[in-house]
Amino acid sequence: MKLMEQKILREGQILPGDILKVGSFLNQNIDTDLLGEMGREIARLYDGAGVTKILTIEASGIAIAAAAGLSMGVPVLFAKKHRTSNVDGDVYVTKVHSFTHNEDYAVVVSRDYLLPSDRVLLVDDFLANGNALRGLIDLCNQADAELVGVAIAIEKCFSGAGDQMRAEGVRIDSLAQIESMTENGIVFRS
Repeated sequence: MKLMEQKILREGQILPGDILKVGSFLNQNIDTDLLGEMGREIARLYDGAGVTKILTIEASGIAIAAAAGLSMGVPVLFAKKHRTSNVDGDVYVTKVHSFTHNEDYAVVVSRDYLLPSDRVLLVDDFLANGNALRGLIDLCNQADAELVGVAIAIEKCFSGAGDQMRAEGVRIDSLAQIESMTENGIVFRS
């Protein structure tokens, strides 16, 4: 998605540790025009795929998932990084290591909201090491829900996780694919 690539080049900041700061438009201060375009592009990519639910993980993926859900006319469910008092009853639980926060989370989804009849599209802001994505896939597997595919805003291809998961048969569509990221700049995958 050229619009996303242009926005990254204009406003993204490369930080130490292979961090790409996109808080000015994606995951803290949200460019709603870009968000709408992202939702429409995800809906276009998965048109006819029979998606019945979108699943993401809190917090940065929620806005993107909601935009896609609005464009697709399907509900959005997000996995919580902590079991809270408002998540009662039976839950699916998986462990996810956060690349950004370098912390492990016991991620939970209520069994009431993720069903065996669901055809699930996973949506998230970044794909780096694939930990969050593998956790969301595990939640789908626990629920016997069908994984339709994965939509990612920004994939760090140099980490290799996306290509490895594609080789395992997971459909992954990324709106921007970063091949390399150095102090000299960003190169996108063609």
